[in-house]
Amino acid sequence: MCRVVACGVVACGVAVCGVVVAPPALAATDSCAGLTGLAIPAAVIGLPTSGGEVTAARITGEPAHCRVDAAIHPVDPAAPDVLLRVALPARWNRKTMMFGGGGYDGTIPDVAGNVPYGPADRPTPLGRGYATFASDSGHQAAPDFTPTRSLDGSFAVNDEALRNFAGDALKKTRDAALFLVGRHYGRPPVHSYFAGGSSGGREGLAVAQRWPADFDGVISAYPAWNAASLDLFFGYQARLLAQPGAFPGPAKQALLHRAVIAACDGRDGVRDGVVSDEAGCRFDPRSLRCADGADLGDSCLSDAQLQAVRAMSEPLRWDYPIGSGERGYPGFPFLSGADMTTPLLGLGTQAPANPMPKTAGYGVQFWEQWVKYFVTRDPAYDSLSLDPRTPGKWQQRISELSRLQDVNDPDLRPFADAGGKLLLVHGTADELVSHRSTVDYFRRVEQTTGKGATQRFARLYLVPGANHVNVDAAFAAGWDSVTALENWVEHHRPPVAQVVTDKNPSAGGRTRPLCQYPAWPRYVGAGDPDSARSYVCTASSTVPAG
Repeated sequence: MCRVVACGVVACGVAVCGVVVAPPALAATDSCAGLTGLAIPAAVIGLPTSGGEVTAARITGEPAHCRVDAAIHPVDPAAPDVLLRVALPARWNRKTMMFGGGGYDGTIPDVAGNVPYGPADRPTPLGRGYATFASDSGHQAAPDFTPTRSLDGSFAVNDEALRNFAGDALKKTRDAALFLVGRHYGRPPVHSYFAGGSSGGREGLAVAQRWPADFDGVISAYPAWNAASLDLFFGYQARLLAQPGAFPGPAKQALLHRAVIAACDGRDGVRDGVVSDEAGCRFDPRSLRCADGADLGDSCLSDAQLQAVRAMSEPLRWDYPIGSGERGYPGFPFLSGADMTTPLLGLGTQAPANPMPKTAGYGVQFWEQWVKYFVTRDPAYDSLSLDPRTPGKWQQRISELSRLQDVNDPDLRPFADAGGKLLLVHGTADELVSHRSTVDYFRRVEQTTGKGATQRFARLYLVPGANHVNVDAAFAAGWDSVTALENWVEHHRPPVAQVVTDKNPSAGGRTRPLCQYPAWPRYVGAGDPDSARSYVCTASSTVPAG
């Protein structure tokens, strides 16, 4: 027998005994100032919490909007709150956009900011009239944590905070934000979207997998979807680079990068500093070997450095099972045009050590935080002593963490059946999250759903030359993914002939076609080499495999 229960969630439209039951009538519209102190009932949130409240609300910004700060309280009194912020524009387009975070989160993303790869010549979502929102994922990073607060993993000693970071805070934030949107405007949104990159890209895939009806469209950029697996690779990288003489300093990193560009640039028909066909690039780093393999300075690489670089560019496999089912990580294309010279996010300027230098690469610092607070929960533990290939007594804990962190369910049919659309985008020069990993996930989706069915709701685009932060990249990508997603969701027009712009100030606004995987842009041999019209998308390699 069915029991009708008031859902308490704005515009929930739940089905009871096969009949769609209308949501309860909304309260009268609240002014911005009137939202201050408003209670957020636990009943409106789809996961267990102790409810929450609005801590502040005021009119601010350009365009003018009501900035609402709120806190969602945990079930465990020892766990931190989920802090969220909502921007409610004076001229609302009846849509919402949730932003994902980055790294270990711990801060609230800029709700007035842009989506990953957002173009410089188009308004931000808030500027377009979206009600935007985001949260700190359920913990607050230490304000004095350097060099970046997104590297503070100390929250993970608390189980509820860990679950929030792994994904639960996404649902809690979304439900609380929609409650506030309804209270302020007196009606629900017509469309809801999500956009994020890196850990935020992982979060975009998490909402599509776990709550397939919550968002009409997702922009997932350079997603760290297999987060625990990436952590294991970072640990492997840390141990490689910590070996005596194995770390290539910044000058040697730049040497390697120049050599790869020299070997592979131009094979797309134009020499422009961008390797378009990353998969077809072939480069033998032994061409940079110092005489007798010794370290003879910055004009060559020693045998120890060559061994480390080659190992990091190849797949890592582990011979033990983990809960998520992942068995490896595909490595980084350091030998295929990736920019290793980006400070911090690449290899850093100093070799990994114990204690871990703040000038070491972001990935190896990420590993150290994961070992200390996620795995061992011992802040004094030496992260370099844990071998990710043979973790010993920590294998079971790593397996448990993989179940939480690896967002690897390729069955997106419930998301597609709900009308959801997914845009995946990744730069092939990403030094922190390998684009090969995103290709791996997309292929799994195609294998599960079928290529034809996948085309009806998902696209993967690889951007040659784009790196992780899209700053000082060979090609700093700018793409109006918001309009592309709106057209697909709201007007049933799938993205075609998309164009990406180089936002580097010195690039002069050059454009390239944004090619759908597995294609890449090839110059036709005539016309302006800085115009997308002079390129075609091709899936064939210019270099024979071998």
